[in-house]
Amino acid sequence: MPHYSEMVYQLGGVPILPNIPFGPNSKVYFVDPANGSAGNDGLTPDKAVASVATAYAKTTSGNNDTVAMIGGATGDTLAETLVWANDYTHLVGISSGLPGLGQRCRITGGATTDLTEVITWSGDGCEVRNVQISNWADADVDSGALTVSGDRNHFFNCMIAGMGHATPAARAGSYSLKLTGSENFFERSSVGLQTVIRAAANAEVVMTGTPSDNKFWMCDFRSYSDTAGKLMFNIDGLQRELQFRECLFFNMSTNWSQDLTNAIDDDVATTHYINFVGPQTFVGITGIADTVTYIFGAGAAPDAGMFLAVNPTT
Repeated sequence: MPHYSEMVYQLGGVPILPNIPFGPNSKVYFVDPANGSAGNDGLTPDKAVASVATAYAKTTSGNNDTVAMIGGATGDTLAETLVWANDYTHLVGISSGLPGLGQRCRITGGATTDLTEVITWSGDGCEVRNVQISNWADADVDSGALTVSGDRNHFFNCMIAGMGHATPAARAGSYSLKLTGSENFFERSSVGLQTVIRAAANAEVVMTGTPSDNKFWMCDFRSYSDTAGKLMFNIDGLQRELQFRECLFFNMSTNWSQDLTNAIDDDVATTHYINFVGPQTFVGITGIADTVTYIFGAGAAPDAGMFLAVNPTT
């Protein structure tokens, strides 16, 4: 994303952000956790508010309003779970375009408030770009970073990481991303962490309800686990298609001691397809899924070893 000074202003003063939809009534509200103030109107960078929640409360559903977060060393640690319910309301990080990991536009849940979830995204048609959503809670409860129950949202160059402390990471019900909505598109993003041990058979992504036609393109799914039953995807609900295009499924294990048995647990009996488009890479994982009946791919060897990474032979 460009620095805000490079934005083009038109349409009555509305800043036009690259790749962000806008309309005649659109407004942009700036967030600066380091220099903003709750009393500001947020309409210009020098009058930025201090938190994403404050800016979001100013938006109007359906207006294509945007919350633009100015990156820096200071993140935004939320006091309570943010419910993003407004449709066509966008969130953009104005910072380095560092792909996937560690964006400097950080929205977090800390160990003081111990949120069970950082953001619940129920709005439809939203664009989310260049932000990190992570949960560092240390309470002994199931927790995660993000639930997406809305439809047709686009997450580009985001990091979504739950279980940022060993205590919730040792619980089977914890997660990074919970996905119940449909037709959402995750692109060039990273889900999970490889720095905090996951000491339970939990999952980075949990799919429940009746989600359909979600896509992950060029995404990384990461974990750090010595528990064979740990998963990248736990699928308890799925309709029609789930698509992966050129993704990395990577589990780090101490001294390479324990691979994950499977990346995906698929418990759904209804008709559905899990489509691998193009090459995928599975590292630190010995199997793609517990049930391969509904998995389709065009790898060089379309068998149980398809896309599983191995060491080169000497």
